[in-house]
Amino acid sequence: MSDWLLLVDHSGDLAQHETPHKVLKVADYLTKPRLFSDRRPNIINLSRSYAYQSAGYYASLLAEARAHRIVPTVQSMVELSRKSLYVSALPELNAALARDLDALAERPERFLVAFGRPELAGFKRFSKLLFDWFRVPAIEVRLNEAGGIDKLRPVSIHALKGERRDFFLDALDSHTKRSWSPQKARTPARWSLAVLVDPKEEKPPSSAASLKRLASVASREHVEVQPIGPNDLANLAEYDALFIRATTAIDNFTYRFARRAEQEGMPVIDDTQSMIRCTNKVYLKELLEKAGIPAPRTLILDEDANLSDVMESLGSPVVLKAPDGSFSRSVHKVATREELTKKAKALFKDTALIIAQEYMPTTFDWRVGVLGGKPLFACQYKMARGHWQIIKHGEGGKMTEGGSATFAIEDTPAEVIDIAVRAARVIGDGLYGVDIKQNEAGVFVIEVNDNPNMEHDVEGLVLKDEMWKQLIAWFAVRLETRIGHLPR
Repeated sequence: MSDWLLLVDHSGDLAQHETPHKVLKVADYLTKPRLFSDRRPNIINLSRSYAYQSAGYYASLLAEARAHRIVPTVQSMVELSRKSLYVSALPELNAALARDLDALAERPERFLVAFGRPELAGFKRFSKLLFDWFRVPAIEVRLNEAGGIDKLRPVSIHALKGERRDFFLDALDSHTKRSWSPQKARTPARWSLAVLVDPKEEKPPSSAASLKRLASVASREHVEVQPIGPNDLANLAEYDALFIRATTAIDNFTYRFARRAEQEGMPVIDDTQSMIRCTNKVYLKELLEKAGIPAPRTLILDEDANLSDVMESLGSPVVLKAPDGSFSRSVHKVATREELTKKAKALFKDTALIIAQEYMPTTFDWRVGVLGGKPLFACQYKMARGHWQIIKHGEGGKMTEGGSATFAIEDTPAEVIDIAVRAARVIGDGLYGVDIKQNEAGVFVIEVNDNPNMEHDVEGLVLKDEMWKQLIAWFAVRLETRIGHLPR
């Protein structure tokens, strides 16, 4: 497990018996870099001062230069040094503060926020947002007469006494706890991988059981795997890499996490470019067409399109698709002009463009997983019983799926692997699931998914733990390159 390191100016600021984590003087961290030549600790800087050119300032500055994970960053220190520098954050913070204050009977003059937790009940949402903006261990929020933010001030642990100190230490303990840790590794982890999941998602791209298997495999590679959720954006910088295992969309939290990871210089699956290219089928159609990737005949329609020409061009039935969608949602098979008109009208309520595609009946679809430009797994997803798709959506959100069969790459038709790799490389260098139809006319790419399923007992049925090892290796190569430690 990646170790935590707490920096203090004086040993009396935080005694070792008050925390299970290593406490170190800032002076030692600054002057003895060899102590950390083989470690990449999570560092919490509890210096008494974050002022420009103070010892606390230099601790965070050198931590960033050493590629250590540090809270607070120099950027947060600088921005909180003057109100004029954090004024851009105030509209959003004040709006969140006002919502929390509306539910309270009394308005406090000030309160403390430690690691995104408020010392006073009722400010949970605001406090999480504050820590998202400024990743500082403790911030005192002072309110003005109108109920807005008058001042934000970092608070040192040495200034916290009694109940406030107890509150801070409890927040520190909660912040440093992790929930997927296997038994303690014999040696410190080389790096940490955050896995973004959505606890509310019914059909995530990887089940909890599969992700625990990933964590187990990673621990043997001396890599720490930890789950994070939609509310953990403020903590993302504490990790080295990000693996998104929630269904991606441009307009939900997954894109914000990917964007933040890229800003932090972290390797990420899925990256924002892959999300943009894959989640919109109009964009994907143009991209594949330009690259000469074979696909079913496809038309892009707007509300002024002559629908009479669609079936003349593509035949009947026709498959209609909304540009965005997952798990076969917003995909319809229509056999008559009347059905076409009705479904198109419904889809146009939410989008300016829709896709019409020729229907290719098959008993299964190929799904080839491609990682870093190389094939990873190959599966046949069979059609749901009595349905033309691999997933049948019923009433009340019920989903019925067909069976699957997993093949070794060498046992998969060469033309299927070749076209999948070509299609994935058009998108990027990450992890993709390429859906392919195969019939007597050849192989055709249906779509490329940026967030493919990875289940240990389905996609990993042939490779087993090797599937997760290859995923870990993809991150490791990019991390080692980033921090200047290329593998020997």
